Amino acid sequence: MKISRHRLLKEDGTAYPFVASPNLGGALDARYLVIHFTAGRNAVSSVKWLSNRRAKASAHLVIGRDGAITQLVPFNRIAWHAGRSSWDGLDGLNRYSLGIELDNPGQLVRSGDRWRAWFGVEYDAAEVIEAVHKNGSQLSGWLTYSLVQLEAALDVASLLMEKYQLQDVIGHDDISPGRKLDPGPAFPMREFRARLQGRAEDEDLRFQTRTHLNIRSGPATHYDLLNGSPLPPNTTVVVLNEYGSWRFVDVEDVVNGVMDMQGWVHSNYLRRAE
Repeated sequence: MKISRHRLLKEDGTAYPFVASPNLGGALDARYLVIHFTAGRNAVSSVKWLSNRRAKASAHLVIGRDGAITQLVPFNRIAWHAGRSSWDGLDGLNRYSLGIELDNPGQLVRSGDRWRAWFGVEYDAAEVIEAVHKNGSQLSGWLTYSLVQLEAALDVASLLMEKYQLQDVIGHDDISPGRKLDPGPAFPMREFRARLQGRAEDEDLRFQTRTHLNIRSGPATHYDLLNGSPLPPNTTVVVLNEYGSWRFVDVEDVVNGVMDMQGWVHSNYLRRAE
């Protein structure tokens, strides 16, 4: 992908879908990239709402769970995504940041053995992690972001960081703590930031199992074991999140015949990757 005249284009020069939002301001002094979740049913409904004048909100991009990207505001114009916010001495981050919305329902509540969003849709427990938000105190459910969605976000974020010489990538919950929860505990911000900026911090997130290690759907021993458990000794994992002594990890490569495995393991049985 590439950028021309502040529009996102594919390699063949064709534009990604553009749905113009009326909710925008003047010239943008872009210094940061802010990550959000939509808290909506799906990407289509979120694009429709953010392009509606009644929403009084917008973003530069919306990325679906299938990795599909839609642009709503040119990258040189202010989008209304940050609201009341401050960061590093700046107030009103709309004027100083590009905003990416990731299709995700946000905070979930337990409904039997499933998890329910505010709009009533329920999700299977295998797709959800339980974690305490860094600005909160209660354990909640959070739908995991799809790998193709994260890869799409990483690709476009890398391009934006380079094109507009952005200083950092941050969450809405960083610039509006106590008011906003997005992108939430399921978003691997440390790994995402490290990969974008090519820092050695990326290596600090990689661990190996000391022994055979159970991997579970939640951060406690009463949660179900995942298909593919236990992980063999010396399995490399990337830590995406933490809850007490438990770590939410992404398992590298195929393990026990299972691809793209993510789950909770106890930190006592991990060591730094060699």
